[in-house]
Amino acid sequence: MLAGELYRPGDTEIQADQAAAKAWMVRYNAALDAPPAERRALLAERLASVGEGAVIRPPFHCDFGYNISVGKGVFLNFNCVILDICAVSIGDDTQIGPAVQIYAADHPRDAAERKSGVEFGRPVTIGRNCWIGGGAIILPGVTIGDDALVGAGSVVTRDVPAGATVVGNPAQVVSNGARSL
Repeated sequence: MLAGELYRPGDTEIQADQAAAKAWMVRYNAALDAPPAERRALLAERLASVGEGAVIRPPFHCDFGYNISVGKGVFLNFNCVILDICAVSIGDDTQIGPAVQIYAADHPRDAAERKSGVEFGRPVTIGRNCWIGGGAIILPGVTIGDDALVGAGSVVTRDVPAGATVVGNPAQVVSNGARSL
């Protein structure tokens, strides 16, 4: 699974890992009014890495948590979802708006293979100092370059160059450096 190979989501070990993640999410999402240090300790308990000053506002949802790395100063607003079947990396000082969804989980394109119940994942990488507008969806395998901006509600289906601004469904480059929409 972690290597992007086909796997069966009903596997006993995978189900146990997801159950542990669900139990953690219950605790984390109940900590909305807890002091920042307490929420940070909870994040460090589950995520692969949590940079200094990183904030994830509850509610937050993920598949496993241990495949998610967030850099220093990262901010995820309320109601974000990360399907971390494999690595999801968010660079330093990136800000992510409410209800953003990041999907590393994917499914076979062949109907017979898909019907068999197998799945796979492709890593998602978001660079440093990016802004992902509220309600955006980042699809499996996408890399978003440093300093990029993704407009609210955009569906990012392919890589975003460093410094670019993308908007729409599917997201299209509207600027290679200017920050106005």
